Amino acid sequence: MATSIRPETLEGTAREAIASACASVSDPGEADRVDGLAPGVVARPADTDQVAELLRAAAAHDLTVVPRGRGTKLSWGLPPTGADVLLDVSGLDQVLDHAAGDLIAVTQAGARLADLQEVVARGGQCLALDETVPGSSVGGTLATNTSGPRRVATGTARDLLIGVTVVRADGVVAKAGGRVVKNVAGYDLGKLVIGSLGTLGVITEAVFRLHPVPEARRWVSVPVADPAAAQVAVQSVLHSQAVPGAIEVEWGPSGGRVHVLLEGRPDGVAGRTESVCSLLGDSSAETEEVPAYPWDVTAAGDDRSTALKLTFALSGLAKVLEVVHVTGVRLRGSAGAGVAYAAVAPGTPPDEVRSVVDALREACAGVGGTLVVVDAPAAVKAAVDVWGPVPALDLMRRVKDQFDPDHRLAPGRFVGGI
Repeated sequence: MATSIRPETLEGTAREAIASACASVSDPGEADRVDGLAPGVVARPADTDQVAELLRAAAAHDLTVVPRGRGTKLSWGLPPTGADVLLDVSGLDQVLDHAAGDLIAVTQAGARLADLQEVVARGGQCLALDETVPGSSVGGTLATNTSGPRRVATGTARDLLIGVTVVRADGVVAKAGGRVVKNVAGYDLGKLVIGSLGTLGVITEAVFRLHPVPEARRWVSVPVADPAAAQVAVQSVLHSQAVPGAIEVEWGPSGGRVHVLLEGRPDGVAGRTESVCSLLGDSSAETEEVPAYPWDVTAAGDDRSTALKLTFALSGLAKVLEVVHVTGVRLRGSAGAGVAYAAVAPGTPPDEVRSVVDALREACAGVGGTLVVVDAPAAVKAAVDVWGPVPALDLMRRVKDQFDPDHRLAPGRFVGGI
């Protein structure tokens, strides 16, 4: 089992080994803290080979390693129990290929999601993953499994990733999938590392299937007076012929709204917009803008909000919203996919946050779902159960033991201390 070397003692042969593996090594600054923990050294490799060499050096010197993309979500999960080396993959920032004819893009993990979108947009295409945290890298998006409104129509990262390159804790480079959508070569490593917070391996490259950029898009929005009305509105669109690209629900202390995204050819969007407006009522409002998420999950320091991820069966939306209304939190999410995010206001005492988490977790569990504290100030993380019950925890620990037997990759960040 790897043990963390204190930052001031990461010198001598250990630092020399890291420096020989990676061209760019520096002392950490305040911005390099991982959820409050200062790493011993920051290493910035330039390619997959350097990542592999760096991890081999870390293994040889029994060093813990925390991967970082663009640093937008380093406070998610729990603080690591060790961070001798902060492995910064932002230098792997190239979009390697865009095969527009095949609707495929190959990118390094450190590339910003927005930059990837800009490249493929030149060919009239897009990666159907929403950037829920501004500035996120491709690797960070995969490691945290973030997704936004369009998951209703196109799925999540697990549905769009068709190939991946991962460096294991021992420095072995593993590849899975390939450049064709119907590829069954090898174990589906991509689905395994997505959402693992860097605890199973370091993602260095990814291959995605793309979608054409819609010619037209329209958001239809309608106010809803109560949770029951929200569920009726969502179900009416889901069971219609509108083929929505997204169905979002927004809820706050003063009530809520349901937003429906329609995409496609201009004439088709116009007809479906009319149909959805009729379903939702004549008072429906239309907007071209994607409504913003109701909190800034990138906010740093103890004044940041507590962000929660809720999942639930579609039939349980009203029951969840009833508890949301009582607790007074703000909620936004994919009502059409049974996933939503809520925010507890900054400065809320930890005991009050715990009460909110317990109430919402019970409501989600009652309709076949879960609740996870995505991000929170240190005092809140110390007071609440961040992950909640995890039925498959034993299996996840066995997977961790197979991929990282010494537990040197981002130790403690994930569920059950993984």
